[in-house]
Amino acid sequence: MTRPTDPPSDLASVWPIEEARADILIVDDRPDKRLVYRTVLEDLGPKIFVADSGQQALKHVLEREFAVILLDVNMPGMDGLETAALIRSRGRSAHVPIIFITADYHDEAHMAQGYALGAVDYIASPIVPEILRAKVKVLCDLYLLAQAAKRQARQHLALVEERVARASAEAATKRLAFLANASATLAASLDFTAIAGELVRLCVPTVADACVLTLSGESLEQPPRTLCWPEAGTPLPEGQASETGNPWLAEAIERVTRSGRAEVSAAPAPGAAETGNSASAVPARAAPAGLAVVPLVAHGHALGTLALVAPRPFDTDTLSTASELAGRAAIALDNARLYEKIQEQDRRKDEFLAMLAHELRNPLAPISNAAHALRAGAHDPSKLSWVGDVISRQVRQLVRLVDDLLDVSRITRGKIELKVESIEVARVIAAAVETSRPYVDAQQHALEISLPPEPLRVKGDFARVAQVLANLLNNAAKYTDKGGRIAISAEREEEEIVFRVRDSGIGIPRELLTAIFEPFRQIERTLDRAQGGLGVGLTLAQRLVEMQGGTIRADSEGPDRGSEFTVRLPMDAAAPAAAPEPGLAEGAAPLALRVLIVDDNRDVAHSTALLLRASGCSVQLAYDGEEAVKAVTALRPDVALLDLGLPKIDGYQVAEQLRADRLNDRTLLVALSGYGQDQHRARSKLAGFDYHIVKPIEPAALTGLLASLWSCRQPEPSGSGAALPRRESAH
Repeated sequence: MTRPTDPPSDLASVWPIEEARADILIVDDRPDKRLVYRTVLEDLGPKIFVADSGQQALKHVLEREFAVILLDVNMPGMDGLETAALIRSRGRSAHVPIIFITADYHDEAHMAQGYALGAVDYIASPIVPEILRAKVKVLCDLYLLAQAAKRQARQHLALVEERVARASAEAATKRLAFLANASATLAASLDFTAIAGELVRLCVPTVADACVLTLSGESLEQPPRTLCWPEAGTPLPEGQASETGNPWLAEAIERVTRSGRAEVSAAPAPGAAETGNSASAVPARAAPAGLAVVPLVAHGHALGTLALVAPRPFDTDTLSTASELAGRAAIALDNARLYEKIQEQDRRKDEFLAMLAHELRNPLAPISNAAHALRAGAHDPSKLSWVGDVISRQVRQLVRLVDDLLDVSRITRGKIELKVESIEVARVIAAAVETSRPYVDAQQHALEISLPPEPLRVKGDFARVAQVLANLLNNAAKYTDKGGRIAISAEREEEEIVFRVRDSGIGIPRELLTAIFEPFRQIERTLDRAQGGLGVGLTLAQRLVEMQGGTIRADSEGPDRGSEFTVRLPMDAAAPAAAPEPGLAEGAAPLALRVLIVDDNRDVAHSTALLLRASGCSVQLAYDGEEAVKAVTALRPDVALLDLGLPKIDGYQVAEQLRADRLNDRTLLVALSGYGQDQHRARSKLAGFDYHIVKPIEPAALTGLLASLWSCRQPEPSGSGAALPRRESAH
């Protein structure tokens, strides 16, 4: 007869023969029965395992999987029913077919309990070999078929997973290739507008069917710029791009711009698209199901948004691609904007250097002419007076240019210290007008001054507030044609004092109303309007006002319509009148001081000596540090004016050596230098200097300083000259 060990032909086609095996477990406490069962079943082909107890049967079940279990019901210790219950309690063996073999075949209680435990059949003992073999063979064949079906399902699942993985890999490769190409395209240019155009071309149709790119302006005054790519693939004019045709999209663009987080909408209401504008980026005829807005963020700065439109909802991959594209585009746009700023700053730097050269040559030319005239007509009193006026006026102009630059630098580094006090409004306006009067009169402008009817006071630094107002008046005089009108006024508005400077000049373009406060930024001027200045006056004014808790703004109706600058500072409601600031008295009587001037610049040394000798001082000169130490030791002067940048031994070392000798205690050491930064002042004080004066010093200020020191002299008991007082902190 045919051996049933070979699987059916339909099984052989899906399951290899060497794997077509179903194990059988025989559980019986009697060896003779186990031998009979093995003999009956061994010609079926499956491997047969035997167990003599329930415990041993459970051990086999834990180790391997069986096609069928033959289980004796009546066993000592753990009987067949208990063993079946434990086998069924384990997940892996819960569905293994169990055939109970029992001598109590007609015991219905046992049979009911067995079937409840999942038994598939009961066979009476003693067994009929053919019946047992037939039943076991059917169960083994069913097991093999189930295994084949599982294997087929796993193979099919593996095939599907492979196809999905391949499709995912292809999509990822395509996505990475697209993003790599996008990065190269976006990085190919540093032109902001060109990059924006490339971005919308990349979006349609790869990412979406239409898109709206909204780019934020650089400042609050600049409106957003938008570019649209509708379904047709043709960009719309920028002016029409703000109309999206979909209420949700318009609101979402505004929200994403503020929050920096992407938003995706559900399908809009059926009638939502009907309200669209005919020129909108979202066509009114198509109610899109896919609407998404992703932010353009680079280095924590929001540059705008990219709104995507499609007739279908966006899947995760598309949104991820859009986000990646937006991130790379944001970096490219930010780089382009930074490049534009660098180009603009470079252009303004070149303009500033050219302007600086022009502004320095302006005063140098008349000084040179005055020097030539002095040599040509030294004995003509009228020429001498004219030469003095020219040189004095042009030197003040040079000092003003340098001071403006230094003030901007100090404010930028936070080195400006303000003396905030109660200021009389009328007095500070008078000081500003006095400073600006030469510039206003030189252009033959009419200056109108409007003071408040009642006395008003403002909180601030008197010198700095006057400097701000003077800068605004100078600016008005500079940008107003000859014979124009300038007005300065002050009034109270709530708890503020408001200063206004108006002119009838060339006006300010709207786009420059905030930019003119940037360093070195000036309105374009023709040569006939080149009235001087470095473009730092308004920058200095703005920063000084803000440091004092105020604000400044510019207004203009446009070119040739004049301009108005408004300064708001906190009012001081009830403060006592400030005492006038003490000045340095100029000595009317001749000064009988012994002065040593040490400077390697012989022109500076000799001109200073000429000035002090005219004031009655006895002056000696030295030109390097070593010579200075020897001169002080020999002369024991009342005052030594030391330059810091001396050859051989610098001024700091000279002061240290002099202070080391107690015989020089009566000598007043004054650092007279072009170095005026805080670190230089601190170092000069540490070296032993009593005063630190920055060049150039006004002749009247220098003689006034020495005169005030001379007035402090007290006669010594011996009748000889007494030492000048030390000024430890007068820097």
